[in-house]
Amino acid sequence: MSSQKNRGSLPMFKLTFPIAMEQFMRILVSSADTFMLSSYSNDAVAAVGLVSQYAFFLNLLFSVIGTGCTIVLAQYLGAQKSKKELNYIAQASSVMLLILSVIIMTLVFAFTKPLLMCYTLEDSVRNFAFEYFIIYGGAFCFFSGFSLLQGAILRSYGHTNQAMIVSVVANIVNVLGNTISLYGWFGLPVLGVRGVAFSSGFSMFVSCILFYIFIKQKDDVEFSFKGIFKIPLSTYKTILSVGLPTAGESLSYNVSQIVIMAMISTLGTYAMSAQVYVQTIVRFVFAVAVAMGNATQIKTGYFVGAKQNDIAYKKVYKYQLIATTCSMVLITLAIIIRTPVIRLFTDISEIISLVNVLLIYSIYIEFGRTLNLIYVGALKGAGDVKFPVFYGIFSNWCIMVLGSYILGLKCGLGLVGFWLSIGTDETTRGIVMLLRWKSRRWQKHALV
Repeated sequence: MSSQKNRGSLPMFKLTFPIAMEQFMRILVSSADTFMLSSYSNDAVAAVGLVSQYAFFLNLLFSVIGTGCTIVLAQYLGAQKSKKELNYIAQASSVMLLILSVIIMTLVFAFTKPLLMCYTLEDSVRNFAFEYFIIYGGAFCFFSGFSLLQGAILRSYGHTNQAMIVSVVANIVNVLGNTISLYGWFGLPVLGVRGVAFSSGFSMFVSCILFYIFIKQKDDVEFSFKGIFKIPLSTYKTILSVGLPTAGESLSYNVSQIVIMAMISTLGTYAMSAQVYVQTIVRFVFAVAVAMGNATQIKTGYFVGAKQNDIAYKKVYKYQLIATTCSMVLITLAIIIRTPVIRLFTDISEIISLVNVLLIYSIYIEFGRTLNLIYVGALKGAGDVKFPVFYGIFSNWCIMVLGSYILGLKCGLGLVGFWLSIGTDETTRGIVMLLRWKSRRWQKHALV
């Protein structure tokens, strides 16, 4: 029986490496948009950077379902639940995702224009932002969400290579679409931001098709639409009981990032562009920590489901040490090669100067972010989801947002003030999550 495998014995590297590669590929999809748009228009870069916060926010809404599905599946697999129970989890997640995507699409079409009017923007930036978000965030939102869920299901079963392959193909599709849209290859018209949005959305559609094929090929993955209307109500409740509070922390963080971006927009287009470029660069740095956080969550779920709490307790410290080392090496490397990297995006000296400074301060942010990603992942995997949410919300708003307002705007430190506040939020939150893990209070929150 598929569920009888000893999932906890799956090597961490085998689980993490493909997730890290998948993260790099996903980042490349968005980074390719930024890089290729920088040769088209600086206003387009600022616009896509602005609405990318909202696109990420939509992905976080989908992650309510995806994360809940992952945590429940990991613990069920560790506890060796029946094939029928495993299939119910995948089915219920799919139904909820379809309903959510219809709601999101309606909201994006109805409220994108009034939302953008709240920002102090040049008309060209506002128009580009509207075009991109309506297409990528609205028309293609179901495919973004469903590909995220399919990837979560495969990863829960330990099949991380397939998700990596899908991301590589999606990235190639996206870059080809961008090239045709921006450079008018094959005599086609230059579609600009609209074309970039469409190619990003189409790459998610391709992802869905490929994920479906891979899932069908795996005999041990329980995911069939047969009997989808007979799912017990308790299955929905279990997924949401974990997914809603788990994603709450991420949702709070992203909303706070949107507020911060709105504050940065008052500093001008150069500041917005610098913020987007630095975020684009550091995403490659913390991709490894994100992957290890995801893998830690899955492994902790296996261990807790199998009643191996002592093994989980010791292993997580080891995972954190490796992740922190990787992050510090990567951010140092990014700082060393920063000049040629920044010049790939822009040759405007004011923006280059800002990006140079912010990369140095990123050491502080990445140290704290790594602590956060590993220990929050471990706590979630163990089913201890409420504590990270409540403390995360407090920290996001009382340290990061308030600190950004005071240091960045009131004290006149500009982007440096914002960066210091973000770093303080990440680091203090990471230390608190470490102490929570050390207390072992998470042991009483297992789902099985």
